[in-house]
Amino acid sequence: EHDVAFTVDPMTALATIAAAAIAVVVVVALTRMNGLLSFAKMAPHDFASTIAVGSLLATTATGAVPVAQGLAGLVGVYATQRAIQRWRRSGGHRVTDNSPLLLMAGEEVLDDNLRKAGMARADLVAKLRESNVTHPRQVMAVVLETTGDVSVLHSDEAGAQLDTRLLENVRGLPDPLDAPAGWDTAATS
Repeated sequence: EHDVAFTVDPMTALATIAAAAIAVVVVVALTRMNGLLSFAKMAPHDFASTIAVGSLLATTATGAVPVAQGLAGLVGVYATQRAIQRWRRSGGHRVTDNSPLLLMAGEEVLDDNLRKAGMARADLVAKLRESNVTHPRQVMAVVLETTGDVSVLHSDEAGAQLDTRLLENVRGLPDPLDAPAGWDTAATS
């Protein structure tokens, strides 16, 4: 049997509130210094950094670690994220990032790529609905992004063209000669 305590002594409560406030202020300051990408979902390290910041914020606020240790951990996470961002800009993205994957080319569902992505057709159809696609003929391309997001490029315009430069670095593209109608492959030639 475990006794459940619904009370806390006032000093512990004040210490928890102070630790939480300090940690939040430090996160805001570090985010301002680190820039807009602090909580972006651009690459795998961004996701890991966001999780780490949340975890450190929680453990610092609850007193699971000393405040100074939690704040040092936060500084370390932001510094590491900043270093990785700089490294990615100078070519390191080839090591840290996955490549986007084409899931649909025009109306054609690319089942092999869906399997590679670990997605079911039902997942794809849900993403089409979220993007307000009302008929497969509206779809120009669907891409699984490196963040796990699904981008649906579509148009209601008759004769609309997809500039294939928007598919740069996407895996699973068809040969330009086999590209769906509506793909402007001249843009990448």
